[in-house]
Amino acid sequence: MFDIGFAELLLIAVVALIVLGPQRLPETIRFVSLWLGRLRRGLSSARKELEQEIGMDEIRRQLHNEDVLRSLEESKRSLESLARDDTPSAGGADRGPKVKSDAGGAEPRVAEQSDPPPASGVDITGAPGDSKTPP
Repeated sequence: MFDIGFAELLLIAVVALIVLGPQRLPETIRFVSLWLGRLRRGLSSARKELEQEIGMDEIRRQLHNEDVLRSLEESKRSLESLARDDTPSAGGADRGPKVKSDAGGAEPRVAEQSDPPPASGVDITGAPGDSKTPP
């Protein structure tokens, strides 16, 4: 609030000790802190009353809802642009994965890039001559 550091507080304490003296300093500190507390409570209650009168809670909720709607709209736009980018263009340049179609009217599936199947006579454990799958 006031951006007062430790050095400034120490300087104020030393000046107060010199000006007021050691006998009156504790009394003065109690008096000042009492009035600061009363001032804070008064300002806090006035702020709460003002916020209730003008409906700050409703305004905050409305602003929050507008922010949420704005972010949803941005997300929707970005997803739509990604969907547009993923669809194949009319020029024949296909940017997506290659699709294989099965005979018999089944739905097309995406071709997977994998290692070639193992040589005949070798099971998945790597033992030659045994084509049984492990339990």
